[in-house]
Amino acid sequence: MSTPGRTGDTRQGLELAPFRGLRYVPERVGSLAAVTSPPYDVVVRPDGLRHLETADPHNIVRLILPQAATAADRHRQAAETLRRWQDERILAADPEPALYVYEQRGDGILQRGLIGALRLSPREEGVVLPHEDVMPHIVEDRAALMRGTGANLEPLLFSYRGDAGEGGAAGVIERVTRTAPLLSTTTDDGYAHRLWSITDPADLGLVAEDLSRQQALIADGHHRWATYLRLRAEQPADSPWDFGLVLLVDTARYPLRVRAIHRLLHRLPVAEALAAVGTSFRVRTLEGSLPEALEALAEAADKDINAFVLAGDGRFHLLDNPDPALLARTVPGDRPEAWRTLDATVLHSVLLEHIWHVPDDPEHIGYIHETAAAVKQAERHGGTAVLMHPVREDVVRELAEQGVTMPRKSTSFGPKPATGLVLRSLALN
Repeated sequence: MSTPGRTGDTRQGLELAPFRGLRYVPERVGSLAAVTSPPYDVVVRPDGLRHLETADPHNIVRLILPQAATAADRHRQAAETLRRWQDERILAADPEPALYVYEQRGDGILQRGLIGALRLSPREEGVVLPHEDVMPHIVEDRAALMRGTGANLEPLLFSYRGDAGEGGAAGVIERVTRTAPLLSTTTDDGYAHRLWSITDPADLGLVAEDLSRQQALIADGHHRWATYLRLRAEQPADSPWDFGLVLLVDTARYPLRVRAIHRLLHRLPVAEALAAVGTSFRVRTLEGSLPEALEALAEAADKDINAFVLAGDGRFHLLDNPDPALLARTVPGDRPEAWRTLDATVLHSVLLEHIWHVPDDPEHIGYIHETAAAVKQAERHGGTAVLMHPVREDVVRELAEQGVTMPRKSTSFGPKPATGLVLRSLALN
């Protein structure tokens, strides 16, 4: 892999390098679908974790979410498992470096993109645009795992806006997908996954030229991107750690779906939450099911009103129309209006900090992608699920281009790449 220097490099845009993918050997596992997993932070624990662990003894979750008594033991176990699976040829490296075309199809969505090793760049260069803050303890955990395994186990999801032409990366992708794939599988969620490799120098050159004019938005993977940057700083220059595994999707052709990430307040019962809100928001208890509650939430969002649904006591409560004077007192005024009016901003600045006094740490707040799972866990443990409405992608990009980060876990872009279809070992690249 050609590795550019970290200083004095005047090139702009994205540099996506080929690498020797580490992939499951189909004959050595029950099925490719049975060894895949959602990204580590989407797995619902403990039920989802247990389901994946029992799906196949070689499921990738044993690497991304190893189970042991201590963090050090978990990371050591993952490293040992990865070495053993390579020794036993459960996982094997492709013979030559490649970029990979990855396709997902399901639920009315067709998504295609390029998996490769992206040259890392700090925010200041404006090549990769983060839009969310990160939590240091998660970065530390992911860094220890990557350090121990010497591998990028999951591709991050990045988006960029290509032009309308038929050449460049788009032309290469369309041409490659008309050939036989390296692998094809359908996962439990109904999504079909296919993977192809690009090794032809001419095709790689077309992709490189096209991407050199692009900038990318981090759609999913802020903590792992921060981890890449931390580990890069620990290494000498011009090393494989100057790159990190990503999936790049041209959203001009394949728009991503944006969903909300919900909050689970472990130690705050719904009754206490509603009592503390008082008249600061309009509060209405809704009749009907979860889909009907989400429809009421969407109707409020369509009116550009900050709104949330609280659940956990067997009912659904819509909070909207916050007191303007309260917003003026509690929301920081030194950010753009698009940031000040975000639901996530109002939730964290007004409700969590000012009204409920809930610390933003794992003991008090959980982040859950699936709506029904958030409600179920709140009801099971006597907490409060705060259901959110998703942010539009154009708002996310607008703020990112201004260098303004949103509150952590504000968005969930998808569909996310399945973990386990292709890994990157730094020892091979």
